[in-house]
Amino acid sequence: MSASSIYNHRSLQPTGRSTTAQAAPPPIPPRLSEAFDAIKQEFDAIATEVDLYKGQKDDVEHKLNAQISELNSIRRTVYELESQQAKIRAKYEEEVASLHAQIASLRHATHPSGPLGIHSLPSNSGGGSGVNPGANASSSLDSISNGGSGGVPPYGDHPSNGRSRDLPMDARAKELQDPRGREGGIRGGEPPQRLPPREFAELEQQLAQRERELDRITDQRDPKRLKKRDPSGEQSFSSTPRLPSSHALYPPSGPGGQLGTPYPPPPSDPAGRGGGSGAPSSSFPMPALPPGPSTSSSSSNAQKPPPSSDALVPPPPSSAGEEFTFTNVPPEYRREGSDWFAAFNPKIKKSLDINLVHSFSHTSVVCCVQFSQDGRYLATGCNQTAQIFDTKSGQKVCELAHESEAHSGDLYIRSVRFSPDGKLLATGAEDRQIRIWDIARKRIRQIFDGHQQEIYSLDFSLDGRLIVSGSGDRTTRIWDMLENTCKVFTITDVVDPSTDAGVTSVAISPRADLVAAGSLDNVIRIWDVASGTLVERLRGHGNSVYSVAFTPDGKGLVTGSLDKTLKLWDVSHLGLRAKEEGKPNVGGSPCVMDFIGHKDYVLSVSMSSDSRWVVSGSKDRCVHVWDSQTAVLQLMLQGHKNSVISLDLNSANDLLATGSGDSYARIWSLTRV
Repeated sequence: MSASSIYNHRSLQPTGRSTTAQAAPPPIPPRLSEAFDAIKQEFDAIATEVDLYKGQKDDVEHKLNAQISELNSIRRTVYELESQQAKIRAKYEEEVASLHAQIASLRHATHPSGPLGIHSLPSNSGGGSGVNPGANASSSLDSISNGGSGGVPPYGDHPSNGRSRDLPMDARAKELQDPRGREGGIRGGEPPQRLPPREFAELEQQLAQRERELDRITDQRDPKRLKKRDPSGEQSFSSTPRLPSSHALYPPSGPGGQLGTPYPPPPSDPAGRGGGSGAPSSSFPMPALPPGPSTSSSSSNAQKPPPSSDALVPPPPSSAGEEFTFTNVPPEYRREGSDWFAAFNPKIKKSLDINLVHSFSHTSVVCCVQFSQDGRYLATGCNQTAQIFDTKSGQKVCELAHESEAHSGDLYIRSVRFSPDGKLLATGAEDRQIRIWDIARKRIRQIFDGHQQEIYSLDFSLDGRLIVSGSGDRTTRIWDMLENTCKVFTITDVVDPSTDAGVTSVAISPRADLVAAGSLDNVIRIWDVASGTLVERLRGHGNSVYSVAFTPDGKGLVTGSLDKTLKLWDVSHLGLRAKEEGKPNVGGSPCVMDFIGHKDYVLSVSMSSDSRWVVSGSKDRCVHVWDSQTAVLQLMLQGHKNSVISLDLNSANDLLATGSGDSYARIWSLTRV
């Protein structure tokens, strides 16, 4: 047997668990590895891009903040330049008036047949006449003041150039009477020496240069203030006697130290009506008044001192001194936000503070704002919508869209008014309809139709039953919510039929017994609600009246006008008089206070519930807060980039709302300190 057969055996086989399970894992496929690498690279790229965007965002924010700061600085500079421009203009006005007076005196002195009657005076060589030269000179001056009998007319009767630059007649007469004050003075009856033609021409050239400089600095923001021209091309002015320069009658600063516009007294009213002062209307001329007993010539009117009646003369300037602006008051008398600033009167104790609470952007001009009676909500009106905001959170509560089949295109909501219980909102619009909205349901509850032109103003009575509306159709209407009836008060007493007397603003008294309406013909009319009788016409504003508001006790009426002033009228006797006498007694309500300081049209007025503060908004982009007892300007706020069209004051929550042409409505806190 072979050895191989003896030792025949099988090859050794591994026993137990297989070793294949302990082998190394297979390598990752190349494609998966590449995908992971690509994802990682993409993530790194995105992270780098995010860091880049963050850097760019920070850079943009830094540049934006720098530009905002620069814009604020520019705005303050522009406002300061406007103030300087007003002062420079006033200075030029005085210089031009002085040059006018010099030329007038020289013309009287050099004219061979002038009104002084120099050639009729006896000479020294005449002897024996026994006539006192001074007496003749005095009588000659009297002839000048009365218009003269021939030769050159008095300077006060020269055609007006549209500016009040002339010295009053008494100042010119005094200059003529003083032999030391002019070249050609009357010296013992000797004829005055004539000014050489060359010097006279130089003086006239100097005057023309001053007038050109004054024209260059004229405010060009508002072409509506230009005088209307008649068909002959000449400027048309009021038919009332020409008034002397305001700089000669009143100081340049208004109450509270705020620089006001020229403020000459109004023409005398033969009916004895109360009225404040106002500049003559440029857009809507006042009706011609019957001539008074001493209106034979403008020069004789110019010689008279200003009326002494409190209703005709603005209150004297307070001790506040010169005009105060944001740039010239101490730091503790000013506040500033990112896009607004306020200045407080530094000459009186600071009693108010103001701050911005909310700012609401709109898609168009904000035409109107009003708080609910409890101050919880603010309603605004703009193009095609009325919106309601929560005054605490600033959130929009609802938006009421206005649709009109009869009116295409824009549909501006001119007025919004909450009912006293806050459940309803009345809106007046360009489509001549008054809509009463159920706020909770966002549905129209009632529609009042009847006006023939746009509705500009609404007001609720305190009991919520009556709604007053004013329209461009010259009517004021009172709508009864319960009986669904309407009373119509139409303006029919316009002197000139061509004068527009559309109603711009209405207000109903707290007792709901009187309704006041301001109109484009410069007059405020007041009707008795029960009888429909016109019980008062308030005249005194020099331009259209754009806002009226009763005082909380119903005894006063605050009005704002395009003549840049506010007035406070005493109407406490109207309701009792109408009831007791049963007939109107128009013309007995005096103007007890004038508020002068705005540089442009006054568009809205309001009064605090305690009657302490009067607030006004203007085309000059400013809100003014006045002391109603003294007419002193307490606070000047510039918080909009356009006209302050509407405002409302809610004293319960110390809130002030403003609506502007810059498409923003804002809520401010106005608190006492």
